[in-house]
Amino acid sequence: MHNQATRNKNSNAREGRDINLDLIAVVAAVTDREPCVLTIGQRDALPSGPFALSHRSLQSGLRDWVEQQTGHPLGYIEQLYTFADGDRIGAGRKQRNISISYLALTRQEAIAASAKSHWKSWYDYFPWEDHRYGTPKALSILRPRLMAWAKGASSAATRRERRQRVAIAFPSDDRPWNEDLTLQRYELLYEAALVEESGVKPEATLSVAVSGKAMVCDHRRILATGIARLRSKIKYRPVVFELMRPSFTLLHLQRTVEALAGRLINKPNFRRLVEQQELVEETGETALDTGGRPAKLYRFRRNVLDDRAVAGTKLPLSRGLTPL
Repeated sequence: MHNQATRNKNSNAREGRDINLDLIAVVAAVTDREPCVLTIGQRDALPSGPFALSHRSLQSGLRDWVEQQTGHPLGYIEQLYTFADGDRIGAGRKQRNISISYLALTRQEAIAASAKSHWKSWYDYFPWEDHRYGTPKALSILRPRLMAWAKGASSAATRRERRQRVAIAFPSDDRPWNEDLTLQRYELLYEAALVEESGVKPEATLSVAVSGKAMVCDHRRILATGIARLRSKIKYRPVVFELMRPSFTLLHLQRTVEALAGRLINKPNFRRLVEQQELVEETGETALDTGGRPAKLYRFRRNVLDDRAVAGTKLPLSRGLTPL
């Protein structure tokens, strides 16, 4: 009996160690005023692969997998989040799948056609997030569905909690839209079974233009996490310049920030803020392909990173994101 108990204990311990560790990348770029994410395969997956003993570090492992799968070497990367929910890879499997995700940024000139990978607009997956051209039509369909879901809760407390979450994440016209809540919005739609990944097929009336394209496993949730991180970070750190060409016009810089934020911003306020923060300097050259008058070209002052680190201050870019 003692030996049997020992064997059972050891077996349970082995099952407890049955863990798979993956590295996964949200690789973002902006091209033609469109924020894009790098995907692989025919099912819209993010580049990923297992962490192996041969990898010198987590970051080196991630770089190896992304270059193998897409042909794109990575530049700027930062750790994003660790996903370890027990139901990530479906019911009935005893293996725990843990994914350490990273956000990677690349410049427009690095974007090239590849048989291994595809650049997709992230608004294909989140059509309700792009407010640059007015309120997305998807919201007029999703809001009533979400309110019906909230109303259908079994208890008054749950109904109240759901209504509050919907009101914050999907505000009506009289409340401001918070672009940083990308992940919260996707998770609400997931809970309400309004996206395909929920396991419940969305209503036939919900087209892809409304519910967005599905991705494998929980990759759309990981992408939402990356978008939320980047939208928040561009307001206090100059990471947007990791997406810019070495020289650019101020209008191009503004259009890039607008593409990431999914909303238009006040042009005079934005330019004033960039100049006051001394983020850029003139190159002495001009761009002729503006469709109008030649525009001055600027470059990022990289020593601003050292200046800010010494001063211990942040970059209040949120003031430049005042909507029109």
